[in-house]
Amino acid sequence: MNTILHSFAYTLDFLRDLLADVSPADMVAQPPGTANHPAWLVGHLTFSCQELGGVVGLTPWLPKIWALQFGPGSTPVADVKAYEPKTLLLDRLRDAQTRIATAVAALDDEALDSIFPEVTLRNVFPTVRHALTQVLLGHTSYHVGQLAVWRKAAGLPTLGRSFQ
Repeated sequence: MNTILHSFAYTLDFLRDLLADVSPADMVAQPPGTANHPAWLVGHLTFSCQELGGVVGLTPWLPKIWALQFGPGSTPVADVKAYEPKTLLLDRLRDAQTRIATAVAALDDEALDSIFPEVTLRNVFPTVRHALTQVLLGHTSYHVGQLAVWRKAAGLPTLGRSFQ
């Protein structure tokens, strides 16, 4: 899982680079052709870490309202006051990253290869290892890609590096 955790960290570092020059007010801007704004994306990825954390033994730590704001079926709101400030959102993401990475690094092969507990998702995640791989890599990269599209639609300059 070290390789997956490395890629997860790299992807979130890229997200932070993408947001470095985004003003707090623009965190809720929704340019035409974009699916989700930055505040929702950061919150959703943070909430996803908590949800995945439940599978690996972590106790929920985010405010309960986050399930409604950022969970499955939630939609972005164009009101900056509906979200925590940019710096706090990014701090919460960093905390979530640390929590999930620490928990995952402590898992042995038996735990990783155990059957995924949620029966309705077993066709996608047969084992805990499958879920960790898909959510930490696929899901995270998908949403960071949305952020890159958002940057372009918002007219912001490209970064000095690409996501490789």
